[in-house]
Amino acid sequence: MASNLMPVDGHLQRLPIQDADVFYLRRVELSRSHAEILQWLIAEVPWRAEEVMVWGRTVLQPRLTAWYGDAGRSYAYSGILLRPLPWTPLLLEIKRSVEAVAGSAFNSVLLNYYRDNRDSIGFHSDDERELGLRPVIGSLSLGAERILTFKHKRLKQAEPVRLRLPSGSLLLMCGKTQDCWRHGIAKESRPCGPRVNLTFRAIID
Repeated sequence: MASNLMPVDGHLQRLPIQDADVFYLRRVELSRSHAEILQWLIAEVPWRAEEVMVWGRTVLQPRLTAWYGDAGRSYAYSGILLRPLPWTPLLLEIKRSVEAVAGSAFNSVLLNYYRDNRDSIGFHSDDERELGLRPVIGSLSLGAERILTFKHKRLKQAEPVRLRLPSGSLLLMCGKTQDCWRHGIAKESRPCGPRVNLTFRAIID
């Protein structure tokens, strides 16, 4: 049976995941309400529907995305090249809040917009060359609660780890997490509201 982690509130907590350095904060305080920020992001971000190659055919990703960052901090994954949009004042505010909790500096952010229960992201690792060795990924969730599932890359006997990510929560993935684990968010069988996930990263030269 897969383990389901239920982190406590109030402080940054290291999660007991083998071969990983994962930390969780139940709620990040921001300058506006989480609901207000969610609505602003949905309305104002120039969301894109990207095409990816799956089993020899081109399909649209089951979510919308946007890439913001410092000038020149492009990012490539799954055959997609993302050139950064300039930071908005709101995204810079959020970045500073996430950096204060993470104790790390970020120069870019990938936004994923899950419009409803039918949107998802397949199992993957954030291990692209641009992120360097053992990157720090700060993942902020806003909107509908979804379940993030981790699967170990090599230990077949390791049970999947499922973590609920409510609105305002922050997940930090550090150390060898990306080396050893894949993570993803499955479609939901029941209807749910929209969710925007902001994954802050440091793109290296």
